[in-house]
Amino acid sequence: MLADSAEQPPRRPIRSYVLRQGRLSPAQRRACDDLFPRYGVPFATGPVDWPAIFGRVAPVVLEIGFGMGETTAAIADVHRDIDFIAVDVHLPGVGSLLNRIEALDLGNVRVIRNDAVEVVHTMIAPSSLAAIHIFFPDPWPKKRHHKRRLLKPAFVRAVAERLVPHGYLHVATDWNDYAEHALATLGSEALLANAAAGFTERPPWRPLTKFEARGQKLGHHVYDLVFKRV
Repeated sequence: MLADSAEQPPRRPIRSYVLRQGRLSPAQRRACDDLFPRYGVPFATGPVDWPAIFGRVAPVVLEIGFGMGETTAAIADVHRDIDFIAVDVHLPGVGSLLNRIEALDLGNVRVIRNDAVEVVHTMIAPSSLAAIHIFFPDPWPKKRHHKRRLLKPAFVRAVAERLVPHGYLHVATDWNDYAEHALATLGSEALLANAAAGFTERPPWRPLTKFEARGQKLGHHVYDLVFKRV
């Protein structure tokens, strides 16, 4: 029995993403090569000292899934008194955000290229984040793919534990089914309290992305949820 068990291959974790690299532009490739050493943070197996990374003590916001980085850069540009940790796995987006950081001189942004679930569990200390932004995560609309959705109860508990008291988790999605799923999942977490009676309006500080504007033209409704750590 022991021998049989030892021969079983380890189970692969269920990821909330599929790694679609796409084509790196020359500018994105140069950014990954030249700028990541300056603005990137390698994956670590223990909590990171963010004041040491940023060179100051400031509120820290975690951005999960930043796409091509336009929203993260826009928010960070306006809120230079806040430090931002931007996490994504897709290399073209990483290169794009690095270029935006350099162009806007955003010393308050650092980039991690890794699975956000692993980053939260290993690199972020409990009660250390002022906020967490999860804007337009993959809704995995097919029922057989729901197991890949990021906002599952165990992960929601993990991110809630990493918020400071009264820190907030902000989720935005344009997929109705995923919005209802997220509302129910976040509402079931005892460490979080809804800041509104259900969904809320898009706050003025969250920029309207090109993706979002295109969806609105097609009649897609965007749902914002804000929950605070109790």
